[in-house]
Amino acid sequence: MLPDFRVRQRDFLLEISRAMTAQLDLEEVLRLVLKASIIMLGGEVGLVALRASNDRYAIRATIGVDAERVPDLNTRLDELVSNAGQSIDRDFLNVKLKQMAVSLNRKLRQSLFLPLLIAGEPVGLLIIFRSQTLETTENEFQILQSFADQAAIAVHNAQLYARIDQERQRLAALVEYSADGVMFLDSNLRILGFNRALERMTGWSVQDALGQDQDTVISWKKLEKNDLRAALDDGWPWRLPSDAPAETLYVEGDLLRRDGLTLSIGITYAPLLGEDQKLVNIIANVRDITHFRRAQEMQNVFISTISHELKTPVALIKGYAGTLRRDDAEWDPQVIRDGLAVIEDESDRLTGLIENLLAASKLRAERMRLDISDVWLDKLAAQVVERFQTQTQKHTLQLDFPSDFPFVQGDEIRLRQVLDNLVSNALKYSPEGGIITVGGEVDDKSVTIFVHDSGVGISETDQEHIFDRFFRVDGTLSRKTQGTGLGLYLAKAIIEAHGGTIRVQSKPGTGSTFYFTVPL
Repeated sequence: MLPDFRVRQRDFLLEISRAMTAQLDLEEVLRLVLKASIIMLGGEVGLVALRASNDRYAIRATIGVDAERVPDLNTRLDELVSNAGQSIDRDFLNVKLKQMAVSLNRKLRQSLFLPLLIAGEPVGLLIIFRSQTLETTENEFQILQSFADQAAIAVHNAQLYARIDQERQRLAALVEYSADGVMFLDSNLRILGFNRALERMTGWSVQDALGQDQDTVISWKKLEKNDLRAALDDGWPWRLPSDAPAETLYVEGDLLRRDGLTLSIGITYAPLLGEDQKLVNIIANVRDITHFRRAQEMQNVFISTISHELKTPVALIKGYAGTLRRDDAEWDPQVIRDGLAVIEDESDRLTGLIENLLAASKLRAERMRLDISDVWLDKLAAQVVERFQTQTQKHTLQLDFPSDFPFVQGDEIRLRQVLDNLVSNALKYSPEGGIITVGGEVDDKSVTIFVHDSGVGISETDQEHIFDRFFRVDGTLSRKTQGTGLGLYLAKAIIEAHGGTIRVQSKPGTGSTFYFTVPL
């Protein structure tokens, strides 16, 4: 029969082993390992080092060691492990452990070294120091090795749990802070999860949405493509609708938010099936497609507008050319000159449209290239004002530049294009006439050019999109006014290519002022 102290030792070992294997917190496991080891071995100082992915060991838990000593111990431990190699030289190990013990406390006389192994692979080291020298019997060594094996399992499990928990937290953060809405549903379409982006889209808070039926929160004002419940009734995800991709279902329409507003969204539903192939959960990825739809609408309007814009000069050119070449008519020289002038003007207009289209298309593929030289923007503005003044009787164009306005480094042709566009818009959107002012300001680093009119103005909503490709302000005047929605888009691209900025200040009914700034 085992002596009483060995029975107690065995019981203590079992108790600690159960506690360690039941504990999944790595720091708590290490604390238990050290505490139990010191009690069982009569130690005073102990440490646990864990193996990292680079095969180096780092101390993760200590008892009886000041925190400032840990870096030095890590260095000594690294030297010990790296020099030991695959086979452990006991004499070398004892020398190094003795040096480590003396560095901690000269009263420490004995050290015990236990590797923590899983399937023969090291996961860590357990080192105990004590001030008395005691002989360890074979039986005690077996018990201690058994304890070390249990400790290795506990550490390994805790490490796995820590990694899984880290991945879980990473996934939770990814879902929570995703720009797209994410929603988790059970098989009955009850909401189990709901992220912040979906809060903003639907107007529902997470607390109110959890547990609700999906149809309560995702309420459609207008459903345009597919329906989740109809798809489920039709056998999804096992028998997919013909226009849905494999495994997922795409639904699109206008969402009726909780506050009564509407939002265009597209939802991709992905099913999660159990081992019995029954539906367990559905993950919904919700995307705001309002801007996409607006872009599509703008592009459709652009295609319609550009078709009209291109047809008009072509029709005029063809009409005048056909008239002038009639064999049954004798034309006065002035009539011929006037007709040719119209043909020339419409050809220039057609060339301008095509150049804008090509420039806009090229901008999508590459950065705008500039031909840099000295540009006097005040003189360039004077030329633009003089040219446009001849085209209007209702407007007065004036300049407002300081006398010592400096030159800038830029592309003169491109900057003229910007000024032409801004002045042309000022004329078009001031149908009642008035004063249009082109001026400039200068500071130590840049110059600012402005074009001010007293026309119809631009709403705050439209100001957010005024520089977008194909965008045109919606209104009666816009529909009567020629334009492709590319002018301000190209103007912004030109100014930004110069390292500058462009902006607008406007209120409906009080006119607009466009500013662009380029560095000196």
